[in-house]
Amino acid sequence: MYPLASKETYENGQIIFKEGSYGDWIYVVLSGSIEISKTTRERKTTIAVLDPGEVFGELGYLGAIKRTATAQAIGKTSLGILDRTFMDKEFNQLSGYFRSIVVALVKRFRNLIERAEFSSRKESRIQKDLIPHL
Repeated sequence: MYPLASKETYENGQIIFKEGSYGDWIYVVLSGSIEISKTTRERKTTIAVLDPGEVFGELGYLGAIKRTATAQAIGKTSLGILDRTFMDKEFNQLSGYFRSIVVALVKRFRNLIERAEFSSRKESRIQKDLIPHL
């Protein structure tokens, strides 16, 4: 189990954090679900729905970067906040080389997220036969 510093409960639709905000807490879903979404061109796109046992917020902690997405409760949701002292101790036990690799991966992932275009198809697909009829 994860070493928790505290637990928080959120109601349906309540925002845990917003895209672009600062924060370096790492959360684990204890019950309920979390929607992770990103707004592009004034349009909200769901990136993932997280269920119990899943972790989020790790990019802010590992890369000391702004939140790349919004986290919102789906239904009544209980979250654990991972203990910062424990996480710092674990991270600092990694070799300097490995820590550098982790931070570089986080920055690349952040850049990928910022460049990605999240789009949803407005029109339905046109059904086409891939094999022509003889």
